[in-house]
Amino acid sequence: MTDGHFRAFSFVDRITAIQPGVSVRGAYQIPAGITEFASSLVVEAIGQLAAWAAMAALDFKVRPVAGLAGKVEFLAAVYPGQTLELSAEIETADIDAVSYAGSASVGGKVVLRLHDCVGPMMPLEEFDDPLAVRARFELLQADGATAGCFGGVPTIELEANGGESGKSVAATIPVPAAALFFSDHFPRRPVFPGTLLMNLNLQLATALSAEIALPVGHFWQLKSVSDVKLRAFILPGEQLQAVAKLDEQKEDEITIAVETRRDKKLVGGAYVQFVKEVLP
Repeated sequence: MTDGHFRAFSFVDRITAIQPGVSVRGAYQIPAGITEFASSLVVEAIGQLAAWAAMAALDFKVRPVAGLAGKVEFLAAVYPGQTLELSAEIETADIDAVSYAGSASVGGKVVLRLHDCVGPMMPLEEFDDPLAVRARFELLQADGATAGCFGGVPTIELEANGGESGKSVAATIPVPAAALFFSDHFPRRPVFPGTLLMNLNLQLATALSAEIALPVGHFWQLKSVSDVKLRAFILPGEQLQAVAKLDEQKEDEITIAVETRRDKKLVGGAYVQFVKEVLP
């Protein structure tokens, strides 16, 4: 699978400023022709930008794969045709892990923030061709990549299989056995992106929030995700089980805990916060 390399799941078009291992700025133009660009892909874009700074600092011998996020703040939706202004501050970067924070803005307005993120490092050559990655890095710093190559990701339907109204929902996640994004994530070792799992978990949490009563004219608005952990690689074709449970409820805010398992083994988890808002 090579046709999608640096096209099917790459969300940095240009690096505008960089101090390897310290900080990095960049941009990504969301293609106008796709139907949507999920907020989880904005998280991916910031993570990819931080990865470029970390890989450059370590001479492209290792790369971050999967990881943890202390908190993700969702401040505004993004739309096809917009340009993301990306930034990341690298706290530490060594052969074991990179830790960073970052943000994405549109037109100078911050739309998403990442706090306290950690990406464990793995040998780059296990996942991609180091020469190709170096060449891509040089392109991003020079003329920039051709915009508009991303064609979206296939819809993955959650298969509901249980729960208790207003308290929990459960679903099976059928990971595709084949998809173009695997050729970009990653060419030598396909791994289901953690940010796509995040998106599915957010869908499940949102479905549960819709079952929790509110005064007429109000709705639960996604605010943030905290304590995000991805504990294992997810491979093409796997069947995962996800459960969202109401963890805490206040008058104006709810927290939903989401866990994903492969059989009985915990793969990932997070806490999703929603706040009460007035319908527009």
